[in-house]
Amino acid sequence: MGKILAVKRFGVIFILSNLLFSLVAGCQPAFQPGTYTDDMGREVNISNVPERIVSYGSSITEILFALGLGEKVVGVDDFSDYPEAVKSKPKVGDAFSPSIERLVGLEPDLVLTVKQEQLNTALDNLGVKFMVIDPTDIDGIYKNIELIGEITGVEGKASKLIDDMKKTTARVQSQVKSAPEIRVIFLIDTADLNNPWTGGHGSFIDALITMAGGENIAAEAPAPWVQFSIEQIISADPEIIILPNKYVASPQALKDHPAWQRTSAVRNNRIIIINGDLINRPGPRLVQGLDELAKIIHPELYK
Repeated sequence: MGKILAVKRFGVIFILSNLLFSLVAGCQPAFQPGTYTDDMGREVNISNVPERIVSYGSSITEILFALGLGEKVVGVDDFSDYPEAVKSKPKVGDAFSPSIERLVGLEPDLVLTVKQEQLNTALDNLGVKFMVIDPTDIDGIYKNIELIGEITGVEGKASKLIDDMKKTTARVQSQVKSAPEIRVIFLIDTADLNNPWTGGHGSFIDALITMAGGENIAAEAPAPWVQFSIEQIISADPEIIILPNKYVASPQALKDHPAWQRTSAVRNNRIIIINGDLINRPGPRLVQGLDELAKIIHPELYK
């Protein structure tokens, strides 16, 4: 009798386990073979879930790992360094100087890459399946995360990641909505301190500064990435100067420069260094960069 009860109990547990598995599986939309459109308007046929992915773009790599696809990434570009697990992945050069031989040797079934004509043409000529992931705005980032989720069969994880990012964005915007706008310049290249590069209209930098309660002094520039003359900078008089933590001059170099000394930011010692990867990489951590910018621009709201 005891054996019969045990068998029945095992049968019930087995059935319930299968039902639970089916319910959980049902929460994650199944992969749909089909034609998907990338950021160059190319239609790419994805007939099976990719198992060997190469990434040419640090932001693309971060999206893949954020979606739990790290084990399927078999190669990354030289600039990909986050999260920590990326550092052990084989390197394939970068989008401007790719190691095609190394790439081919990895036998990828899909390459995800930024828009770079020479690399894109080389992949096309080799018959390597690739998709261009190169967003121009924050909505484009969400669309890219959704796309990568669809073609890799993790659409549910992609939706959750997008929701989490949108919640952070909404929280920051709500926090700064009544704060006065502060004049800001974000420097991305200071090789020439008289004509540094910054983010103009249409750049992620411009959008993030605005969302964080600041006024980008280069917002009216005619292109997303522009050189802004020292005369223009003095005229706009930024109250805060933000520097990424690499590839730019030190705060002291600005303090020592006679023209920069005329800005309110230098006079009031409001030159702030931020992790540039949070701002310059259009991926999941961009909203973390937004949060950091808001703390820099409106520290009074975060006490």
